[in-house]
Order: sequence, then structure tokens, then C-alpha cells
Amino acid sequence: MSSLQISNAAKAYGAVPILDNINLDIASGEFVVFVGPSGCGKSTLLRMISGLEDITAGEMRLDDRVINHVDPAKRGIAMVFQSYALYPHLTVFENMAFSLTMARAPMAERKEKVERAAEILRLTHLLDRRPAQLSGGQKQRVAIGRAIVRQPKVFLFDEPLSNLDAELRVQMRAELIQLHQRLRATMIYVTHDQVEAMTLADKIVVLNGGRIQQVGRPLDLYDDPDNKFVAGFIGTPTMNFLSARVKDVAADHIVVSGLGGDTAAAGLVIPFAGFDPSIREIQLGIRPEHATIAIDPASAEGLAAKVTLVEELGDLTSVHTVLANGERLVAQNHGRRHSGAIETVVRIAADKALVFDMAGQRLRPAKA
Repeated sequence: MSSLQISNAAKAYGAVPILDNINLDIASGEFVVFVGPSGCGKSTLLRMISGLEDITAGEMRLDDRVINHVDPAKRGIAMVFQSYALYPHLTVFENMAFSLTMARAPMAERKEKVERAAEILRLTHLLDRRPAQLSGGQKQRVAIGRAIVRQPKVFLFDEPLSNLDAELRVQMRAELIQLHQRLRATMIYVTHDQVEAMTLADKIVVLNGGRIQQVGRPLDLYDDPDNKFVAGFIGTPTMNFLSARVKDVAADHIVVSGLGGDTAAAGLVIPFAGFDPSIREIQLGIRPEHATIAIDPASAEGLAAKVTLVEELGDLTSVHTVLANGERLVAQNHGRRHSGAIETVVRIAADKALVFDMAGQRLRPAKA
């Protein structure tokens, strides 16, 4: 197990910046997930760690050793690719043992390490097969096994599950968690799928536009995001954002009006200590589970809305609505409760609302 420190790292192709001012500490044995939309720089950062991309500026240290210019083969890092990258003419055993074969390791050593990795990954009965005879999940396990036999300091995974179907992805996520628990190795994993990030990671690194937006434990990012991007990217369905005006400021709360353009909803009280009274226009972040559709809209108080889509998911019903000013809001009711009415009322849990300024930065209450 090894730790990794990245300080002021940057990457540019000519005059085009890709990554800027990346600062990150990864502790020994952590499972860290880089997550973000396509083009945010997460795969580039992974390739910089592996040595497949040069670092333009800054420094990378692996166990206090600067690795900026160390050859990829000598970094002690193993990478698992999205495409599996298996040799079709070699057996599973030969694919897994390939790096040991190139290093001219004795056959006894190759056999011992491959069989140990195959046992961990439940591949023992497949060692004589070739890739064409394997399922997608089995191919991915072979690619992981090839990394394990190298006994690397750090494992790198570049969207390894993106080629698998939904059911197999869930299964492989569970297997990766179990693998990390058994090996206790340092693992860095890249994905654009925030569900994978939430379920796999000890720590999530959210990137956008070549910069780190926030780093933290999955539920910390979910409950306490730094900005609208993180708040909207982490969580499914995504967080709702509603424009509002600050009507009144008190010591421990604010009163907002005009939510969604509904003047009848004036006076929503949001707990907030130490709010800056000079701020008048804000955005409220509301998780779908903190907004519910009234079962009897005619007698309920809340935001007037029109239902555009109902997703009945069994244990939950997600109701997509449009508010008076055209803003969209997704609400969730537990079970299968929905009146079927087009005109409805959405009730918001005011104590769960997050407050953002108009630039998208989080406004936090003063600490007691």
C-alpha cells in the first residue's frame, strides 16, 4: 500500500489547458474515485499518475518519491483499462502472467501469483480459456487479475465497467468493493457515473472544467456540497434549483418569497444563522426526497405546479413538475401515492434546503 501526493499539478496541450492547480492527497489503502462529466480531465489526471501523460507543471509523489519523470513501468502502478486490452491468442493464465513473463520470472512464481489472483477473482476454472470464450464480466476480472499479479503500489481503473450491462455493473461494483477489502490496496478509479462513485469510494474527487470542485466522503458531498455543480452532479435524481428572493433576515433564519414564480408561496422560512442581509437574490437547492406531492392538492399549501411525468418505481414515485415561472422540479413520494391530477401542489422541507448565491457558490450558516 502506498500514498500519493499531487501538488499544483497542471496539464496543457500547447496553449490549451486541460488541468489546472490540482492538489490532492491520497492516503495508503484508500479507494478514491475521480468523477465528473466527459471532458472534465479525470482520465487525463489518471494517465498523468500512471506516466502515460507527461505532467506540464507541478509535482507528483508516490511514497515521498517524485515520479514526474519516472518511466511508467518503474512506478509500481498497474492500470485496468475500459477496453480490457487482453491478448486474444493467449489463455487467461497467459494474459494474467504476461508482465511476469516479460520480466522472465520463474514459472513457479508465475504459477503461484496467477493462481492466487485467480482464486481471489473466481477465475480458477477459466485459466485455460481464451478471451473469446469469456463473458464481459469475466474479461474484466482477467484484466484486474493481470494487475494484481504485478503486486503494484497503486491500482488505477479507467472506467472499467462502462462496457458492461446494468446488471453486471452492479455485480462488478460489489466485487470491486470486496477486492479492495481483501487487498487493502490503494485504488484510484475514474467514472462519469456518480452512482458508481457513491457506492465504491472512500473518498470522491469531483472535477469539472479541469479543476477539482470538491473532495470528500460520498455522503459529505451529498449532504454538504460546496457549489451548485457538486450539488447537481451528486445524487439521482439530480437536485432541484429554484430561484427565490430574500424577504426578511433574522438571527437564525431567512424568509424567502417568489419560489418558482409563485407569489402565493411567500414566507417560506429557511433556518440560517448569520445570513448576509445585503444578499437579496438566491437559489435554493432541494433534493427530490425533500419535496413531496400533496395527495389532496385542493386542501394543501405549497408551490403550485403542473405534472409532466410520473415515474412509478415501486418503493418510490418520482413526479416531474413545472412551476409557475417554468422552472422544473422533481418530487418524490414514498410508495405509489399519486393522485393522478395534472394541477398539483409541491411541499418543500424548508429545513433541508441548501442556499446558493447567484454565481452558484454555497452560502453556509454561521457555526454556533
